[in-house]
Amino acid sequence: MEKIIVKNRKAFHEYSVEESFEAGIVLIGSEVKAIREGKVNLTDAYCRIRDNELFLLQAHISVYSHTGYTPHEPLADRKLLMHRREIVKLKKKLDSTGLTLIPLKMYWKDNHIKIEIALCKGKKLHDKRHDMAEKDAKRHMEQHLKRRR
Repeated sequence: MEKIIVKNRKAFHEYSVEESFEAGIVLIGSEVKAIREGKVNLTDAYCRIRDNELFLLQAHISVYSHTGYTPHEPLADRKLLMHRREIVKLKKKLDSTGLTLIPLKMYWKDNHIKIEIALCKGKKLHDKRHDMAEKDAKRHMEQHLKRRR
């Protein structure tokens, strides 16, 4: 069973998704509790591969309200957990093309927090306009059909 914690809605507007993957994340207790409170933001987050390890950068997890004497750093780099062969595959794709690793959503899966990351390609302004026009046309069509019934 999957319960979505947060979605990166900006990612779908700014990027076109090529391929997505699931990754675990290394967190400390106060980060997990803050996530349970819904105090997480993936808007400007992205992923990098350093020393054959995958990291989530610029993901903002706010400080837990009832934390003790050592609060966590809200914008700390967090390690993502994937199999080595998957990381190597990602690294090859990132090096060969102009793709970026972007987190799409964070969710609960069997008492574990997972992150869906995706290889994305940045959209140009005309692509964004085209997508918005399609979305408007679809909404207009649905409204028209709804009134017709």
